[in-house]
Amino acid sequence: MDAPEEPQPPVVYTMENKPIVTCAGDQNLFTSIYPTLSQQLPREPMEWRRSYGRAPKMIHLESNFVQFKEELLPKEGNKALLTFPFLHIYWTECCDTEVYKATVKDDLTKWQNVLKAHSSVDWLIVVVENDAKKKNKTNILPRTSIVDKIRNDFCNKQSDRCVVLSDPLKDSSRTQESWNAFLTKLRTLLLMSFTKNLGKFEDDMRTLREKRTEPGWSFCEYFMVQEELAFVFEMLQQFEDALVQYDELDALFSQYVVNFGAGDGANWLTFFCQPVKSWNGLVLRKPIDMEKRELIQRQEATLLDLRSYLFSRQCTLLLFLQRPWEVAQRALELLHSCVQELKLLEVSVPPGALDCWVFLSCLEVLQRIEGCCDRAQIDSNIAHMVGLWSYAMEKLKSLGYLCGLVSEKGPNSEDLNRTVDLLAGLGAERPETANTAQSPYKKLQEALSSVEAFEKHYLDLSHATIEMYTSIGRIRSAKLVGKDLAEFYMRKRSPQKAEMYLQGALKNYLAEGWALPVTHTRKQLAECQKHLGQMENYLQTSSLLASDHHLTEEERKYFCQEILSYASQQEDNPGHKVVLPMHSFARLKDLHFDPPNAVVHAGGVLTVEITVCSQMPVPVHVDQIAVNVHFSIEKNNYRKTAEWLTKHKTSNGIITFPAEASLFPASQNSLPALELSEMLERSPSDNSLNTTGIICRNVHMLLRRQESGSSLETPSGLALEDGAHVLRCNSVTLQPGANKIAFRTQAKEPGTYTLRQLRASVGPVWFVLAHIHPIVQYDVYSQEPQLHVEPLADSLLAGIPQKVKFTVTTGHYTVKNGDSLQLSNVEAMLILCQGENRAVVYSNSREECSTALLRIQSSDKVTSIGLPTAPAYHVIEFELEVLSLPSAPAAGGDTSILGTPEPHRKQKDTQRTDHCMVTTDHKVSIDCPWSIYSTVIALTFSVPFRTTHSLLSAGTRKYVQVRVQNLSELDFELSDGRLEDMGHAADLRLEPLNTQSQQLIHSKQSVFFVWELTWTQEPPPPLHCQFSVGFSPASEERLTVPLKPYTYEFHVENFFTLYNVRAEILPASGAEYCRTGSLCSLEVSITRLADLLDVDKDEALVESEEYFSTKLMYEVVDNSSNWAVCGKSCGVISMPVAAQATHRVHMEVMPLFAGYLPLPDVRLFKYLPHHSAHASQLDADSWIENDSLSVDKHLDDQLDCSSMRSRGSTHSASSSEHKGLPMPRLQALPAGQVFNSSTGMQILVIPSQDDHVLEVSVT
Repeated sequence: MDAPEEPQPPVVYTMENKPIVTCAGDQNLFTSIYPTLSQQLPREPMEWRRSYGRAPKMIHLESNFVQFKEELLPKEGNKALLTFPFLHIYWTECCDTEVYKATVKDDLTKWQNVLKAHSSVDWLIVVVENDAKKKNKTNILPRTSIVDKIRNDFCNKQSDRCVVLSDPLKDSSRTQESWNAFLTKLRTLLLMSFTKNLGKFEDDMRTLREKRTEPGWSFCEYFMVQEELAFVFEMLQQFEDALVQYDELDALFSQYVVNFGAGDGANWLTFFCQPVKSWNGLVLRKPIDMEKRELIQRQEATLLDLRSYLFSRQCTLLLFLQRPWEVAQRALELLHSCVQELKLLEVSVPPGALDCWVFLSCLEVLQRIEGCCDRAQIDSNIAHMVGLWSYAMEKLKSLGYLCGLVSEKGPNSEDLNRTVDLLAGLGAERPETANTAQSPYKKLQEALSSVEAFEKHYLDLSHATIEMYTSIGRIRSAKLVGKDLAEFYMRKRSPQKAEMYLQGALKNYLAEGWALPVTHTRKQLAECQKHLGQMENYLQTSSLLASDHHLTEEERKYFCQEILSYASQQEDNPGHKVVLPMHSFARLKDLHFDPPNAVVHAGGVLTVEITVCSQMPVPVHVDQIAVNVHFSIEKNNYRKTAEWLTKHKTSNGIITFPAEASLFPASQNSLPALELSEMLERSPSDNSLNTTGIICRNVHMLLRRQESGSSLETPSGLALEDGAHVLRCNSVTLQPGANKIAFRTQAKEPGTYTLRQLRASVGPVWFVLAHIHPIVQYDVYSQEPQLHVEPLADSLLAGIPQKVKFTVTTGHYTVKNGDSLQLSNVEAMLILCQGENRAVVYSNSREECSTALLRIQSSDKVTSIGLPTAPAYHVIEFELEVLSLPSAPAAGGDTSILGTPEPHRKQKDTQRTDHCMVTTDHKVSIDCPWSIYSTVIALTFSVPFRTTHSLLSAGTRKYVQVRVQNLSELDFELSDGRLEDMGHAADLRLEPLNTQSQQLIHSKQSVFFVWELTWTQEPPPPLHCQFSVGFSPASEERLTVPLKPYTYEFHVENFFTLYNVRAEILPASGAEYCRTGSLCSLEVSITRLADLLDVDKDEALVESEEYFSTKLMYEVVDNSSNWAVCGKSCGVISMPVAAQATHRVHMEVMPLFAGYLPLPDVRLFKYLPHHSAHASQLDADSWIENDSLSVDKHLDDQLDCSSMRSRGSTHSASSSEHKGLPMPRLQALPAGQVFNSSTGMQILVIPSQDDHVLEVSVT
């Protein structure tokens, strides 16, 4: 008999079923154990490992335990899994051997024979042990003997198929262990059976699917087989696997429909091509729609029946998986695909039937989702449901149009008959929704019952859909629904309600650049505005449509004629004006000024020519085209001279205006480029190409919504500007395309004129371009006369004739006959009047008007230049030659002045970097005829030469060298270089050593002049010299003006030789040559060549009883680092003041390199001890501070100069320890008083023998 079952809630049909397990043997025993077994079996999950590499899952097992009957065993060919027994259990509690042999063994044998006959190998024998029975039986064998017998008799190779359950009804640890072992075995056997039988079923199903190309294959039969597998998965609560089975059936059927549309149809598809006779929508309130399942099983289902049943099963499983929003998404895809599949299969569908089916299905899905979700969930997931709301609204609108519920007069008899037929196709309402007040069936029936009911339902759906779209940010979709509402209101003759929705949609389309929707919406808006009598708005929309190239030529002409008709009808009312924006009527393309620089003087004539592209499809006669001009006078009007205006204006006079891009600001200007890429989908089995296409990777950027601040179609509030300055052109016919219109005006008041507004009038209709951009201006100036003087070259050179350009800008002044410029003469600058000088008169546009000879008259103080006659606002230009006298500044100590004497001593990095020419300014005062004030101009002349001198010595012989450096870019020819003694000393003579009288000096080069200096008196007096040389440009022809020579003065003092210094280096004793690294002897001899002179009488002079002496300091330095001085390199000596007095110094030096090395330098300084007169006037740069120096030491002591620094011609050091103390001073001897006879001498140094690396110095 059947075991008692716990009541299950009737939620889903297949969940009432459980895997069947048969029970044979002692039924009373099983009945007593069943409650515990049914409770314990699903408690622990088991891991189910499936074939084909599918992921394992943890499942809770439940079973339907039924009494074993042979009729329950499956027969051959039966593919039903729901009635398939997965396991067979035999129950016994026999503990007596005699009883076992008498009854139990035979019963077990019959049970196993039946299983073998049906090839069933999933069985289990359970022996229940009971301690109470063992106590009552005294002659029983031990329990193991019965179990062993059963295992020997029936479980030869499968001993685990016999299990023992000890005292199952007791509460003990032994009982619990027994239960755990038994339940584990039971679950394991059940899973093994599931895996084996489901695997075999899937293989058979796969074999059946592979036969789908054979004739006679039926999709409905295959559908039932795979659904059986889905039922089993659902029975095991594996809803995801069950959903996969239905998705595979869905995809298989869809592929067949697509192939049918491509011409490859299957025979069984003809069953689904039957005409649609019922359109009662989806059924989602029952787990299984048995009515439609039976239709599929009998192969009598239509396409809508199959799709409805398949989706209802998918919906049920998705709700079990708690994915209601996927239901909404799949439903929307299903409804759209069904519409397409009906077209592909060419199924006959009555008009409106499909709309009814879609409407009912949308509401059914929405109510099903609302039934299993709370309000908060629904509000947060509107994005998944709004598509169904929108689709339902669209289908209800189609039904309203079809049944005449939207027309102004209401439905006619034909519409009523059609409505009756549609409601008849719905059939009777289903029992599960009969008691629901707002069921989809009742809503559709009520909406089609009357015009008022339809309007209520349609408006409710539309407003709800718009609200949902807006809340989730899908503004485009909301505006599209609003556009449908506007169309509905227009049909209902309510244009005032439609205008708001049309304006909103148009604003959105304009902001995002949707050209075709803009055109379509404008047509609807124009009709709405015409019905409302908004003529100004209607004319503006008509002008936009007349210029819209997305319309046909006839449509454009119609809207253009609407404007012209209104203009002709309003001629009797001249005071009324309608102002419209110009961009839809015409476009300003370019503008051309004449004169091109858009600068004209007061009283001049200016022509402005504009190119206007008419957007209208027909020629339009325009009464007037005008340009409003704004006049302004700037505060800095002094800059508005003719010259300044010319430099800051365009040269060609053409201004091009960009094309209007404001209609679609987002699409044309700011959106990125399309990022397209190829998409290929290949089959996972054989890698063959299934589909190909193109996808846009940045669609989120392209379709991004962009709000605009205000509506672009509302009246713009344009106003006609009134002003005194207007350029007009009357009676113009604008042809389609480009038209040139010329305006001519005479400049009056000086200032800046800005073209502000362009307007064209057609009767009372004015088309206005409010702002001309970019800014277009022309300038009218009234200029004061000006005189400008500038050199023709980059710089004026002194000493040679240079050309200067005079420019007279007449401004408002008229130059009359006899007017002249009066130039005051400057002594150092001459105005040359040789030859003919001509003046050229130019117009304001630089066109040459006339030429005339200049009348130049010169006196001692004034040079008069007669000007040619010239009208106002013209320019007079002429050139004059001027000559500045050359001169060089006297030689001084500042190295920045030309002619500075060069020191004879050697120093590192003393090359002069200043190569700029010396300049001289000449200020000239000019009296002009138009002013009572004089104009002062400054002409700057540059001396082309830089001159320096130096004193050269050879023993006691002296030479004077003068260097002339050409700093200009010209080449000059020098001649007659002379050096004269300005003091005219009788005992001094200058013997020139230059043999050439003329020499060429190139740009940036130098020429040297040398004289030998001899004298007869000792000591010679100081020398005051003047150097002069004639020069002229080498590249020009002979000049008509004689040029004055270039002069340069300088002084030379104390130039006689007073000391002769000689150095000699000797190798070490016993060596023939000096070697690197070896000490050598350096002997320095200092010889005085004269007795006591006036120059010796200073602080260093010491008087003794026998002779006078002076203190000198010597220093040995080697700037080339060839020698290392060992020991002291400097010292103070007392030098007798007598001719041929000699002092010798010995020290050791070490050569650092091999080769011919120059000798170290020996320098001499006067050593001035400190004096009380200097104690309070310390000069840090003229003292030497050294810890090793003491004035109290013997005169022959030598100084340690390791802490001294050479600084130019003096030595100084500073130390914080001696700050404020009087220290000895060093004074450089004048150039020429010390002659080093060892300068230029070299000594051979050979390398050391043990050196591995040889360094040789080459000098």
